[in-house]
Amino acid sequence: MRRLPPLNAVRAFEAAARHLSFTRAGEELGVTHGAVSRQVRQLEEFLGAALFERKTRQIVLTAAGARFFAGTAPALAHIAAAAQAITGRSARVVRINVRPSFAVRWLIPRLPDFVSRHPEIRPEVVTSTAAPEDVMESFDVAIRRGSIGWPSSMETDAFLEDEGLPVASPDLLRSRPISDPGSLAGHVLLYSRTRRDDWDAWSRLAGKARVPHQQMLQFDHLHFVMQAAIDGLGVALAPVSLLGHDLDDGRLAAPLPQWRLPLSRYYYGVSPGAAPESRAFIDWLSSTARAEMRLPPG
Repeated sequence: MRRLPPLNAVRAFEAAARHLSFTRAGEELGVTHGAVSRQVRQLEEFLGAALFERKTRQIVLTAAGARFFAGTAPALAHIAAAAQAITGRSARVVRINVRPSFAVRWLIPRLPDFVSRHPEIRPEVVTSTAAPEDVMESFDVAIRRGSIGWPSSMETDAFLEDEGLPVASPDLLRSRPISDPGSLAGHVLLYSRTRRDDWDAWSRLAGKARVPHQQMLQFDHLHFVMQAAIDGLGVALAPVSLLGHDLDDGRLAAPLPQWRLPLSRYYYGVSPGAAPESRAFIDWLSSTARAEMRLPPG
């Protein structure tokens, strides 16, 4: 038999990862923040890996924590749906195909709201970096940035506007302030493998060419880019859609809010044979994006 981690600890971890706060997780679960912290420690000991990096007045996911969150949040939603199948109507599955960074930083933290509104529907999240037309697994709904790479048979529509915003940790900005685009010359620029041209595009927009041989660090996924920025490794050009509570909670700051790079919008696509429940997911997706999308003031 496979040895499962302590499930109460998994539940505490998932809540803490969604809120990036032991206190908020405790409020949700009806326990103290200390109890949540102890449960997470127990889970880390079981896994033999740190899931959070504890900082002053904040916690951030480690790379291992991000991977574990991406797998456990949908699993807990599945458990809730399975319970609903026993106590009420059987849950019907909607398979959602998304890129890993969007899953971790946008979709998964919001899925509990969808499950609470639609307990009869079980969302299954599958991550992929391939264009929808190249995805081998079956799915009902796909979410990608831009209108390229969609099969002609799929119904697609834009649902989320986006912009790129330079962000960095407050500690880094206190030690090396950024007051104008030229101030970036002394900083390390962070970027993901799939968005390697964003900094050049932003520099053209700001009218300030990058310094030759400026130090840059590449990561596989945007989630890791933003975690590196939180950890003070440099400045990230982050999609506002993926910033979540990082600005509100002070993990990141935007020193140049007036310089925003327009990014391709996010689109959803519905496959021809999608389950009827996909429409409920699409309606929730669109309404959530409209309600929550807001850009930092210029």
